[in-house]
Amino acid sequence: MTQPASTPTVEELEEQERRLVFRRFTHEDAWALGSLLVETARERQAPVAIDIHRSGQQLFHAALPGSAPDNDAWIARKRRVVERYGSASYLVGARHRAKGTTFEESSRLDPDTYAAHGGSFPITVEGAGVIGAVTVSGLPQLEDHRMVVEALERFLAQL
Repeated sequence: MTQPASTPTVEELEEQERRLVFRRFTHEDAWALGSLLVETARERQAPVAIDIHRSGQQLFHAALPGSAPDNDAWIARKRRVVERYGSASYLVGARHRAKGTTFEESSRLDPDTYAAHGGSFPITVEGAGVIGAVTVSGLPQLEDHRMVVEALERFLAQL
């Protein structure tokens, strides 16, 4: 399923979260999802780092050519937004923008610790809620977000 070229609305982003839910999420699922993201990034020659965390444990990490140590710092900052708010990092930022402000101005959180920029998406399991996050960093924030959403759509369609 391809994403529209325009910037998604808050409602569209919330619908993505309602739709992209797992029945379970194992170590093997993390490996398969991470590998799918690596394959996608290689096909596009995207200079990204990819990370999957569950319950505070890193289950997958890859850094592709052209990525940098800063991408790992961005991953951590975006993932912390998902862990704190239980929503995609891009959605959290979009909610603030929709109110005429920015996450940095209104959250009162340290921007060196939290970044409501696109690329981190909650791993939500039916009956358990948000248990982790899958994160991409290295592209413009909406492209990071779209890469994760596309991979989740493809992965969940296979189950």
